[in-house]
Amino acid sequence: MHASKADLQSLTMIRKRDDFVAANTSAAKWVSQGLVMQAMPNDLGLKRTGFTVTKKVDKRAVVRNRIKRRLRAAAAEVLPIHAKDGMDYIIIGRAETETREYAQLCRDLKWCLAKMGFLAEQGS
Repeated sequence: MHASKADLQSLTMIRKRDDFVAANTSAAKWVSQGLVMQAMPNDLGLKRTGFTVTKKVDKRAVVRNRIKRRLRAAAAEVLPIHAKDGMDYIIIGRAETETREYAQLCRDLKWCLAKMGFLAEQGS
């Protein structure tokens, strides 16, 4: 099931470094084969997402950007439907993210949400 346009608009991007640092120090974290997810509550009542891929994954910016595009596409499909509101979700790419099947990336996102306890029951 794909997210509707209204669902996609419910996601807000995290762009400030302070938000990434706060999530790194105090967020719940879960590692899957294709990605790492950190989640922490926010006071805004919004689903906010941020994406990062370090230079340890690959030195080339082209590869890191491809990984981020794949993660953004998977998050746009999964998070509006399956994630709880009022949370910040930081998704960190891994080397396997580049070659992992798209459907498997979506399953990894759902699996991380379920393991951390942030999977919405009815798909809010």
